[in-house]
Amino acid sequence: MDIEKWGDLKPKPVNTATSTSSNAVPEDNATSSLDSLDRHNFPHTLVLTGKLAKWNARVESLSGLEARGVTRVLPEEKHDGRTQGYLQMFLLWFSINLGATNIITGLLGPLLFSLGWVDCVCIVIFANAISSCAVSYISTFGPQSGNRTMIIGRYFMGYWPAKLACILNMIMQIGWGIIGCIIAGQMFSAINGKGLSIAVGCVISALCIGLVATFGIAIVHTFERFGPHRSLKTTMMRGVRKTLGLRRLRYAFAPQAFAILVLIGSAGKNFNTSAISVGSPDTVTASRCSFFALVFASVIGFCAVSADFYVYYPSRISKPITFLMTWSGIWLALIFCNTVGVGIATGITQDPAWEEAYSVSSGALLLACYDGLGGFGGFCVVILALGSIANNAPCTYAAALTFQVLGRYAKAVPRWTLCVIITLVELVCSVAGRNHLFNIFQNFLPIMSYWVCPWITIAVEEHLFRVARGTPFDWTAWENRKKLPVGAAALFAWLAGWAGAIIGMEQVWYQGPIALKIGVYGGDIGAWLSIGFACIMYPPLRYLELKKFGR
Repeated sequence: MDIEKWGDLKPKPVNTATSTSSNAVPEDNATSSLDSLDRHNFPHTLVLTGKLAKWNARVESLSGLEARGVTRVLPEEKHDGRTQGYLQMFLLWFSINLGATNIITGLLGPLLFSLGWVDCVCIVIFANAISSCAVSYISTFGPQSGNRTMIIGRYFMGYWPAKLACILNMIMQIGWGIIGCIIAGQMFSAINGKGLSIAVGCVISALCIGLVATFGIAIVHTFERFGPHRSLKTTMMRGVRKTLGLRRLRYAFAPQAFAILVLIGSAGKNFNTSAISVGSPDTVTASRCSFFALVFASVIGFCAVSADFYVYYPSRISKPITFLMTWSGIWLALIFCNTVGVGIATGITQDPAWEEAYSVSSGALLLACYDGLGGFGGFCVVILALGSIANNAPCTYAAALTFQVLGRYAKAVPRWTLCVIITLVELVCSVAGRNHLFNIFQNFLPIMSYWVCPWITIAVEEHLFRVARGTPFDWTAWENRKKLPVGAAALFAWLAGWAGAIIGMEQVWYQGPIALKIGVYGGDIGAWLSIGFACIMYPPLRYLELKKFGR
């Protein structure tokens, strides 16, 4: 059953208990049962008709395809939050971030910014720790609201300004999908030698990512639950889990961890842990700022999707533990993979074969790291390539859901159709940019952080405002414009954050005046200025907005 199609559903009494325990804690008043299906919960939306509707119904009836869109998850659709559910939170994020993409990120410190081992490792540790906090904070809104992240954004930005964030989030998620296609494509090409070009590898990767995002997203949801639950969602997914054996996916990180540990054993002898940063003190300081910004940006984008994975958890689940398990899963995986990437980069000058492979592609470099293991080394690269596909499929899935948040016309487009379209975009762009991976990393990632940083700043301050005023979020009003903030204060504060990012960014195509003050060539501090500007501007503007409009 797809709740998006409940246009003529008549409310009826249901048991909203989410646990069979006699002392179960009731849901809060913001998460009511099906009796709350009023107009502001489920407004009239456009639906497909005629032959299009029949064709769409056939596609959505395929086993394993998720038809649900952005509609809020009701209490009776949630699952009981047992202790093992917290472990699933950790495993979900640990698995998503344990992959080749984050190894490539680590390469950039020594290769692009000429930083040494100690500088890179320190930046990896602290940049990931800070950015993981932001992702974990937003994730705590998933269980209590039952809403997707970009829907939650309406409570911070207002109904209309939130659409701008949705557009940028789509670009960011598609960009990550493109990066995943290129990395996997390069690895597939390296394994097959001249028999398979990088372009063909990108096509294969894009199709696999699109397939997982369209049909196999239940794999992602499996990370969110353990054991036999009697909720509506479990009834819908029971056949899929039985067919695909998804109960075993709690250990999905194991092949990736195995392949990376083998890589360390094979290539670790070439890691140059005594490598030092190159350049004058001012130049090194600027490079540290820029690499810190890049590593920070590689994670902060998860803020725009992190609550999506927890919408089926009950609202009573512990926020501190949710935060801690999410943070630790992200941080541990990232420092592991980034540090391996740093080690590989420092070893390129130690091994001519690595240097030659690096001149071909990052995929060829990873294959060279398994030199001496023969076919087994190629098998490990295949594991990394498949992991890159699986890790980037949620980006395509999230981009499709974000499109539906744009309005009732966008919500009428089936999610699977959006996944197909986004897959085609990723395919074309990855083939076109297959030889410019590092340039994409260097220019794309920091820019995407420029919009997320003021967005998360506004979210934190709005939350604090509501706590201080004693006005909790009404999560049932996710489409009621009259109950959502006007958004003027958030919009102007967000634009102010963008202004801070512009004067603080350091990119190949533009250097902000303040960024140029750092070192000889400039250092990227755009993210921090965007946070500062938004943090200063939002409180007085929000005060005036509340005084005039009362919401």
